[in-house]
Amino acid sequence: MKWWTRTRARRRGLQWAVRVFALTWLFVLVWGFVIEPGRLVERDHTLVVPHWSQACDGLRLDAITDTHTGSPRNGIDNLDRVVQRLIASDAQAVLMAGDYVILSVFLGTYIPPEVIAEHLKPLTARKPVYAVLGNHDWWKDGHRVRRALESAGVVMLDNRAQMATFDGCRVWLVGIGDLLEGKPDVARAFSMVTDASPVLVLTHEPDLLPRIPDRTALTVAGHTHGGQIDPWPYRRDPAAFVLGSPRLKWHIQDRGRHLFVSPGIGTSILPMRLGVPPEISRLTLRAAPAKP
Repeated sequence: MKWWTRTRARRRGLQWAVRVFALTWLFVLVWGFVIEPGRLVERDHTLVVPHWSQACDGLRLDAITDTHTGSPRNGIDNLDRVVQRLIASDAQAVLMAGDYVILSVFLGTYIPPEVIAEHLKPLTARKPVYAVLGNHDWWKDGHRVRRALESAGVVMLDNRAQMATFDGCRVWLVGIGDLLEGKPDVARAFSMVTDASPVLVLTHEPDLLPRIPDRTALTVAGHTHGGQIDPWPYRRDPAAFVLGSPRLKWHIQDRGRHLFVSPGIGTSILPMRLGVPPEISRLTLRAAPAKP
């Protein structure tokens, strides 16, 4: 009798363990496929960067990347939500680091760049928007994507530099073409920098960092989606630069160079985000203290 009682107790325990396991995985799947891809966080990042002038100390810029409009939980309505958040922000300009369209994603819908550009017009009417193309944009006809964004007032910076002025702060914005598909030409872009004003680099692929000249204050990139599925993001050093890493995100320093990788908005290949919610990265750039 005691043996039978113990056996029944073990079976009940096993049944409960199976139920808990199944419910845990159900929660993870619902959160990763339904809830988290539909979230939108605005995360503040204060970065102390080298070669930054006192006139530009405290400059605020919003960075977004990998919008991939058309991926699940991320249609035109979500793009409008992102645009309204960017308009409401006190940032003086917006940096966009590529991949506005999608090549393919399970349950996703391709949205033409002309439609995306039309929904960016309320933003470009309020503040300057600077952008480069990503690998998905080139895979879906990069020249067409560029024309569409330019028609909406977005300043495209692939392999070129442009001076920008924000309330007395003069800064060079240098765009570098995508490493995979955009034929990056660092030398050509930096040849257009004609004075000692601070330099911000905008590119899609963070693996370009070793090629970026030392005089650059900060490189802003995307592409990685912060790993997209990274349920334990704080169990490793997020500030370490690893060439080819699919999990790079936020502020990274490597041999004196500073990189910021925004986790992006949409999804690619698998329509799931776990531990890496869609993010508008709000950057406040501070000058390093002068050495005595």
